[in-house]
Amino acid sequence: MKRMLKYGLARFLFLLAVFTIRKYEPGIIGVTGSVGKTSAKEAIGAVLKNIRRVRVSQESHNNEFGFPLAIIGEWRARDLELVSTETVPGIKKIRKAVFWMKVAWKALYQLVFVPRTVYPELLILEYGADRPGNLKYLIEMAKPQIAVVTAVGEIPVHVEFYEGREAVAREKSRLVEGLPSNGFAVLNADDNVVAAMRERTRAHVLTFGFSDAAEVRVTNFESRIHEGKPIGVSFKLEYGGSFVPVRIDGCFGKAVAYAAAASACIGIVFGMHLVRIAEGLAYFETPRHRMKVLPGLRGSWLIDDSYNASPLSVASAIEAVRSLPASRKVAMLGDMLEIGEYTVEAHEAVGKRAVKVFDMIVTVGPRAKFIADAARNNGMPRRNLMSFETVEEAIPEAQNLIRRGDLVLIKASRGIRLDTLVEALRKA
Repeated sequence: MKRMLKYGLARFLFLLAVFTIRKYEPGIIGVTGSVGKTSAKEAIGAVLKNIRRVRVSQESHNNEFGFPLAIIGEWRARDLELVSTETVPGIKKIRKAVFWMKVAWKALYQLVFVPRTVYPELLILEYGADRPGNLKYLIEMAKPQIAVVTAVGEIPVHVEFYEGREAVAREKSRLVEGLPSNGFAVLNADDNVVAAMRERTRAHVLTFGFSDAAEVRVTNFESRIHEGKPIGVSFKLEYGGSFVPVRIDGCFGKAVAYAAAASACIGIVFGMHLVRIAEGLAYFETPRHRMKVLPGLRGSWLIDDSYNASPLSVASAIEAVRSLPASRKVAMLGDMLEIGEYTVEAHEAVGKRAVKVFDMIVTVGPRAKFIADAARNNGMPRRNLMSFETVEEAIPEAQNLIRRGDLVLIKASRGIRLDTLVEALRKA
C-alpha cells in the first residue's frame, strides 16, 4: 500500500510538472555529474539572474519527488526538509501530507490563473542519477535545451547501483544525447569521461576547465589568506583571447572555480561578456556544507565539506587544504558510501593521500577505518590517528582535540552526518 501511494504521488507530480512546462514553455538548463552539480547550478543562477527571470532548483532536490517541485514553484526551506532524503521516513506524516496538498493546489491554481509573464523564463534544474533510469525519467519530465556535465571521475558516487563506472557515464550522457541541434552541451574538458560526451550529442559544445583543451579556461588559481585567516579563492577566467579576474569569498578548492567556469560558458551562450559574468559571480555563494570556511573552537578554522563525498571530491578537498597555511592540519573524514566494489581501494587511496597533507586524521564509520589503516601503513604515527564508529562517539573527542591555529577539514558522505560534527566544533 505504501509503495502504491509513493508511486501515485510521483506520477501525479510528474504530470503537474509536465503540464506546467507545456503551458509556460520556459528555457531549461540541466546540470548533472557525480560531483559539483549544486555549486554549478547556483553559479549559473548568479550569472543569469540579472538578464532573465530565473528559477534555480533549491538545495539538491533532484529525484522524482524533489525535481518537480522546482518546476511548480519556490518553497520554504522548512517545507523542503520534510521531503528531503535526509528526513527519516514515517515521521511528520501530517505535515508532509499538508505540504503535498499545498503543492498540488499551487500547481493547479497557476495552471489555470497565472499568466506566462509571471513564470520564470529559465529553469536551472539539477538532474540526479542515483539509480539506472533516473535521468531518463527526469528528462521525460523536463527536457533541457542546454546541458552541463560537471564531472564523473574514475570512481563515481552511486556506482554501487550500476554495473560499473562506464554504466554511470552512459547514464549521465543521456542529458547531452537528447539535446536539440541548436542546443548547447557544456562539458568539463579536464574529465576524460565527460569530454568524450561531445561525441554523443548533436548540439553545440562548449568546454571548461583548467587545461589548455578548455575553451573557457581557469588560470592563476590561488587561495587567499588575510592575516593568517583563510578568506577565499581568486582566479582568472579566459575565453577567446580575453580574461577577467574573479574573487569568491568564504570557500576553498578548485571545485568553486569549475562551477564558475561552467557558469561562464552559460553566460557566453546567452551573449554575455566576461566582465558581466564576473559581476554576476560576485553574488555567488557556494551551498552550505560545500567547502565552507567557518570559525571553530579555540581559534581554529573549519572547512565544512560535509554534504557528501566521493573519491574525486575527497581528493579535491585534500588538495585544497595542501595550499593553506596552518599551525596544524587535521582531517576528520567519514565513510564514502555507494561505491560498491571500490570501497576498500578508494578509502585506502584517501589515506595514502591524506598522510602527505595532514598532521592528524580522525575517521568516522566502519569504511573510513581503511583510511586510518592506509595512513598508518604510509608513515603516520598511531598516536596521530583516531577512529570512531559513529559521529556521536567522535564529537567529544574531536572537541577536546581542537586547538588554536588548527585547520580542520570535515568531509564524508551525507549518511555519516558529519554536519553534526561541524556544528559541535563551530565557535559559539
